[in-house]
Amino acid sequence: MCGSDQAIVTKGSKLSSGVVPEATDANLRPNLPVDAIINLDHGDPTMFESYWRKLGNACTVMFTGYQSLSYFANPKNLCWFLEPKLEEEIKKLHDVVGNATVEGYHIVVGTGSSQLIQAALYALSDPLNEPKPVNVVSATPYYSSYSEVTDFVRSGLYKWAGDAHNFDKDGPYIEMVTSPNNPDGVIREPVVNRAQGMLVHDLAYYWPQYTPITGPADHDIMLFTVSKCTGHAGSRIGWALVKDINVARKMVKFIEINTIGVSKEAQQRAAKILEVISDSCSQTVRPPELDNFFYYSQHLLTGRWKKLREIVKCNGLFTLPKFPLQYCNFTGDFTKAHPAFAWMKCKEDVDCEKLFRGHKILTRSGKRFGSDPKYVRISMVSRDEEFDLFVRRLSTIHEIANGN
Repeated sequence: MCGSDQAIVTKGSKLSSGVVPEATDANLRPNLPVDAIINLDHGDPTMFESYWRKLGNACTVMFTGYQSLSYFANPKNLCWFLEPKLEEEIKKLHDVVGNATVEGYHIVVGTGSSQLIQAALYALSDPLNEPKPVNVVSATPYYSSYSEVTDFVRSGLYKWAGDAHNFDKDGPYIEMVTSPNNPDGVIREPVVNRAQGMLVHDLAYYWPQYTPITGPADHDIMLFTVSKCTGHAGSRIGWALVKDINVARKMVKFIEINTIGVSKEAQQRAAKILEVISDSCSQTVRPPELDNFFYYSQHLLTGRWKKLREIVKCNGLFTLPKFPLQYCNFTGDFTKAHPAFAWMKCKEDVDCEKLFRGHKILTRSGKRFGSDPKYVRISMVSRDEEFDLFVRRLSTIHEIANGN
């Protein structure tokens, strides 16, 4: 029924304790003015706040004045600034979720995945000693920051070369493979597939709340980030699983020169959070009051996507991607993807980003992703009050006249 606010709960998305999260908790939903500007341009993962509030002090980490004085976390480790506890919890979480192989890989921690992208580009291109910068490509619609990150410092080692579908130059190249893809949530494979190609797999969203986990990824370089996994974007912690020791060593060198390592306090906090998430998924360790984090988050996103699809179906002016039903090894059930972003297309020949801005909804234009201005990327992981106001406002858009 059009306009229904009911959320569905699939078998695979039930909470471990059987408790449905209260999306209407007044403490988490301050009233927004009806004419407020809704910023859904950024993927700021504040949706997860309700889960972490329920845990109270369970993730509190205390530091004394004499701790974390040294640059070094483990001088014997290849990544000498990686905190041992964080390394342990990263391995444990991947094992629990089953989304990536860790055996035989080197873990490199970074200040978010943005720094790790730059480190990977440096590590792959520097040893080649090419007379011209190595081309970096990604298939459209590609993550909007790839081009900016690649060309920001105008490096002589690598440069942005655009859409992988149109790449036809000889020589070595680096292809960024984002899976699930940002912005459209589609599972991706490499596009160019040439002998001199080097791949970086950005798997920031390969977690059960966003997509079915169909098997452990085992690519040469795999990037993950706390912000997309747990919602703690402000901690700025990401990690790379790197198969080749020489590439890992080069990435560590980049971070050493760039920031002389990564904050120990942020690493310790991230380690505690990952530990709590792993425990929440355990049948033996999990306290009865602790909901499975991924089931809880999946439930929230499932409800939001259902509301959005109902509104889109009713107004008939927009379209959304459709995702196949797949078996998820983590949930043990068939489910569909519920991405962190909605890749929405306007059926009329208008600039969709401008259209939404006219309704005080800030989105990111498809042009930023190498695509058409008919598309926009809309964050699905904002706070409840922002998302609810967005869908209510979207339901009022009944016609588009003269591009307005």
